[in-house]
Amino acid sequence: MTPAIRHVVAATDFSEPAGWAVARAARICAEHRARLTLVHVLNHDWMDALRGWLGSEAGWSQRMLETAQSQLAEEAAGLQQRFGVAVQPQVIDGQPVAAIGQLAHDQQADLLVVGVHGTSPVRHWIIGTTAERLLRLAQLPLLMVRQAPKDGYRLALVPVDFSAWSAAATGWAQAVAPHAQWVLAHTFTVPFEEKLRFAGVDAATIDLYRDKARRAALSQLEALVAAQADVADRYSLCLREGDAAPAMVQEAQDRGCDLVVIGKHGRNAAEELLLGSVTRHLLAEAPCDVMVSTQRADLPPLG
Repeated sequence: MTPAIRHVVAATDFSEPAGWAVARAARICAEHRARLTLVHVLNHDWMDALRGWLGSEAGWSQRMLETAQSQLAEEAAGLQQRFGVAVQPQVIDGQPVAAIGQLAHDQQADLLVVGVHGTSPVRHWIIGTTAERLLRLAQLPLLMVRQAPKDGYRLALVPVDFSAWSAAATGWAQAVAPHAQWVLAHTFTVPFEEKLRFAGVDAATIDLYRDKARRAALSQLEALVAAQADVADRYSLCLREGDAAPAMVQEAQDRGCDLVVIGKHGRNAAEELLLGSVTRHLLAEAPCDVMVSTQRADLPPLG
């Protein structure tokens, strides 16, 4: 099922990568006739540091607020004119991760969009483990933008492990990349292969197990495509043996994908507060934009 996108929140620090993110968010809003909230955070940490140098009576904090509001309003107006979408600019203060997550939750946003790098004093807030903090806190789908958007997404890689988390990712791929081709990708291994070799099981027998695992995985991929009956012709299949995390990064690179869509957790997630290891690896290493679905196929959307 394709999720509805009615409201998108995009964060900006006025850097070039943040500009890519808000442009992508506006394009998605235009495709879905959704509204866009454009948010900038005045970071408490460096505001406090400046206060230590400049004092609290110089009026600098008010001027900084007014400058941010003016710059954000100008950016919002440009997006509205370019994409024909309703854009609401909002300047807030606080810790960026917490403040943006709370705003997205309070406004019942369907999607949060951020850039990967920035040039302001908050340039590291969406890198590495901080991205994971944002996902845990916000509890709504996150699109991390790494590239300047030239058009709608063209080719999206959707890694799946046949869990409820990855099943929901197919719907988000269709929502965020409605005009793309999608690649359903899965990696498999021979269960306990090293232990089998250690126990003296011959290579021919292990190859039989490998072929059985490959055929079982392919059957599940084909069933997943068949369930997308109305758009099945836009899916292709990718089946690889080995470690899923580097394999998916390599697959996205080899195919020239401009988007990866993956579930927040995987089949082996220990608990809901932990990101799946493949998801974490893709957030850090994928060569393209990464969309993380926070939903399970067997549960209603979070909100």
